[in-house]
Amino acid sequence: MLEVLVVGAGPVGLALACELVRHGIRPRIIEAHLAPLPFCRAIGVTSRTLEVYEDMGVARQMIDAGLWLTATRLAVTGQPVRDLATDLSDLPYAALGVPQGETERVLAEHLSRFGITVERGVRLTSLTQEGGIVRADLEGPGGAEVAHTRYVVGCDGAHSSVRHLLDIPFEGEAWPYPFMLGDVRLDWPEGEELPRGVALRAIRPLEDQAPDMFIAIPLPEHGRYRVSMLESETPVAPGEGVAHGIQSEQAGPSLADIQQVADRVLARPPVVSDLRWSSRFRISMRLAVRYREGQVFIAGDACHIHPPTGGQGMNTGIQDAYNLAWKLALVLKGRAAPTLLDSYEAERQPVAEGVIAQTIKESMAIDRPKAPDRLAHTQMRVSYRGTPAVAPVTGDATLQPGDRMPDLAGLKRRGVGFPLRLFDLLKGPEHVLLAPVGMAEDLAPLEAEAAALGDRLPFRLIALAPADSALPDPFGVTLVEDTESAYRTMAGCAAILVRPDGYIAWRGAPSDAAGRATFLESVLGRIG
Repeated sequence: MLEVLVVGAGPVGLALACELVRHGIRPRIIEAHLAPLPFCRAIGVTSRTLEVYEDMGVARQMIDAGLWLTATRLAVTGQPVRDLATDLSDLPYAALGVPQGETERVLAEHLSRFGITVERGVRLTSLTQEGGIVRADLEGPGGAEVAHTRYVVGCDGAHSSVRHLLDIPFEGEAWPYPFMLGDVRLDWPEGEELPRGVALRAIRPLEDQAPDMFIAIPLPEHGRYRVSMLESETPVAPGEGVAHGIQSEQAGPSLADIQQVADRVLARPPVVSDLRWSSRFRISMRLAVRYREGQVFIAGDACHIHPPTGGQGMNTGIQDAYNLAWKLALVLKGRAAPTLLDSYEAERQPVAEGVIAQTIKESMAIDRPKAPDRLAHTQMRVSYRGTPAVAPVTGDATLQPGDRMPDLAGLKRRGVGFPLRLFDLLKGPEHVLLAPVGMAEDLAPLEAEAAALGDRLPFRLIALAPADSALPDPFGVTLVEDTESAYRTMAGCAAILVRPDGYIAWRGAPSDAAGRATFLESVLGRIG
């Protein structure tokens, strides 16, 4: 029997399928469209998503396919032009721009290396659940088909058929002003050229109505930009015929339409040419009231959509998939009880709710720009503190269960002639325990714990010793030297258990093996 059916082969569905394979589960992935869509929808890739890509093994390919987004040129009528740069040099990754088509290409190629390809032209027509099994009725090039599977995950966008079949309310409203979008070439007047990687946000404030604006996000191809703007100064009545989402049945704006807005908003506008595609669309702010119905889940735009301010939509969806995949794998392998899957909605729904609130606030104030919050759109602040799948917060330490585990540099492993990052060591589908050690006597109990947990759970243990400690190599434990005392500076003498998605599950004394085992038992339900 099939274990997981993934419905939808956009970035979220592809990321979920890739992650399931990495965790040892081979899904089936279907897509109603016969070919990838040409629309340059999502572009921005946050710092946190690049960390996810690194763990998946596709960060280099994504970086090669994109360009670094280094700054935004802000041009507000009546004000001096400003370039607003954000320094993210202390993070593992800065902000990247990758056209969605390239994101899908990289992920699909990565998935194909595992012998799994997207089945195109296949759509879901009905779902029935009984006895822990899902019956999925499909319609494809070969006709009607019935698939039986343990789980279904709908990654099929804002108009999700999975969400509709589950009758999950998608609460919220549409922005009253329709937008226009296009993939074009911009040729700037002399002296107005944008440096590579710099976006433009040009705004003409208007009295008692939404501002006129022309926003240009650079694409990797020389001279090309994705531009967006308001279609008109007249709000659209609720229910009128512009669909939410970037795809629309209406004809997209012409070059003349786009040029007209650029001429109106900018004192020295670029010449707009070579229109590859365009669209009229409505921005909606909607959140699914639940992310699960029995054995069926939804992820990405199927459960949350919001204004594109900050470029967090695709990133939030990919991190939905990253959160869900390891939990599904543990349950399917009998390493955890199905109750673990309840933590998916508990952790991810509040994140989407926060993103929606933040992007609405920023969109409402687009004509009143201020200095950017350095980490606002990196998604590094996402935390699962207080959720059922992490231990309670204890003490006053800055780093607590539920927080993202930061990267660290300056680690050295015996026999390896170059320094390592902590992320090099955390990479993989296992829970990882980080435990500081000082003497050879500290290693024996860790060896026993690694053997005991490793028999029941994908688990690794890393012992962090001071520089030049010359401790013997332990059995079943990775020994590294913390040459710059980075771990002890950050965590003191505490041991930290890191989940497969890079978030801290538990924090406590290195010697508290019983406490860790009790915690894992409470979260996973049963092990083995």
